[in-house]
Amino acid sequence: MREKLSSITLSGMPTRIEGYRVVLKPGQASGLHHHPGGVVGVVTSGTVQFSCGDEVRQLAAGDAFVEPPGATVANFDNASSQEPATFIAYYPLAEGMELFVHGESC
Repeated sequence: MREKLSSITLSGMPTRIEGYRVVLKPGQASGLHHHPGGVVGVVTSGTVQFSCGDEVRQLAAGDAFVEPPGATVANFDNASSQEPATFIAYYPLAEGMELFVHGESC
């Protein structure tokens, strides 16, 4: 069985996709940011408070997330003050595109 979880439209063809394992320290907050090429990922441990555009969710291990290209992310924060949270993220990028732009709203 295959269940479609999400779909985003990319403007143009990315020249590469970079994948990362990210560990958020207990209580760590991402701050306001966006990803010019977008991001698709899954939380692998812990709990994350997620706020992207009009979407506000608490993500737990096994939950997937999508941040469309350029979407403002207000929160991607470790919800626990005691335990780290880990996620795997894949970023489609065009030549010369930044992975992460901190402190800017789109």
